[in-house]
Amino acid sequence: MTVRIGICSTAHLHADSYAASLTDRSNVEFVGVTDVGNHVDDTRAKADEYGVNYLEPDKLLTEADGVIVCSTNTDHVSWVDRAADAGVDILCEKPLAPTVTEAQKMVNICREADINLGVAMPLRFSQPVQNAKAAMENGVLGELKFLSGTNRGQMPGGWFVDSEASGGGAVMDHSVHILDIARWITGEEVQEVYAETDTRFHDISVEDVNLLSMTLTDGTEFVLDGSWSKPDEWDFWGDATLRLVGTEGVVSIDCFDQKIKQTRDTGDPGIQSVYWGSNPDEGLVADFVDAVAENRPPLKTGADAVNDVAVVEAAYESAERTKSVVVETAKTTTPTS
Repeated sequence: MTVRIGICSTAHLHADSYAASLTDRSNVEFVGVTDVGNHVDDTRAKADEYGVNYLEPDKLLTEADGVIVCSTNTDHVSWVDRAADAGVDILCEKPLAPTVTEAQKMVNICREADINLGVAMPLRFSQPVQNAKAAMENGVLGELKFLSGTNRGQMPGGWFVDSEASGGGAVMDHSVHILDIARWITGEEVQEVYAETDTRFHDISVEDVNLLSMTLTDGTEFVLDGSWSKPDEWDFWGDATLRLVGTEGVVSIDCFDQKIKQTRDTGDPGIQSVYWGSNPDEGLVADFVDAVAENRPPLKTGADAVNDVAVVEAAYESAERTKSVVVETAKTTTPTS
């Protein structure tokens, strides 16, 4: 079965990787890309780069079975509303929305439209993450006692540092990836969070540094550094790690450890790290395509992603109040949306 997939906006940096994954799949017809507002010209250029058509939004939604939303964070809700109205399944970039209210609205819209809403959390498809989840489920670690994670990267610039488009800085952009895999592996929610945020490395109006100290619902302590702390000259964009410490063992995840160092003495001198491991984005896209074909929810649902947003929202409140904040989350009771 051939599944027709389009991309709504290419504002997000990950759109390039998703487009490549769609192009490489034999069971996908990549129908094109679309956009509205200030990003239209950039998206038209991306259509040429991807070798697909630029279509007006209504035209693309008519031709597609599913769409990947790669817009600015604050535009997610409008794209999801438009796609749901067209009856098209959706994979939305993370975070689902800047606020819990908007995220829950998107889930409700898709549930009422009887379409599936997924969220782009590709680290679930990283082999080290899947190995750690299997170890946890098999009781290899014993009783979990502590987690520590990092998602430290280069500052992306552009709309990511404009709070009107992003909803926040490094907490909003980076922390959700490790939050998701910690919740997925442990099966626990974040109960309480204390956050420290600051702007130290760049001349921007949002935070580039953050450290979250959390307690899970089973009492396990969890610390996470999701800062934009890597310089532009760094040899690799950043990292995605999680360490799980239990009474019977320790598992350390490094999602992008499969690298080789390359030195250059011409052009742009220096050292770069070249990643040669499997691409989690390919697993993410494959899961979404299969979900559309099988009329099932993707692995990471919108309903589940609301709790990621709740932690981010609580982290910002904690940083502002300089005290711990209880996270208002709810267990997902339905597999849809």
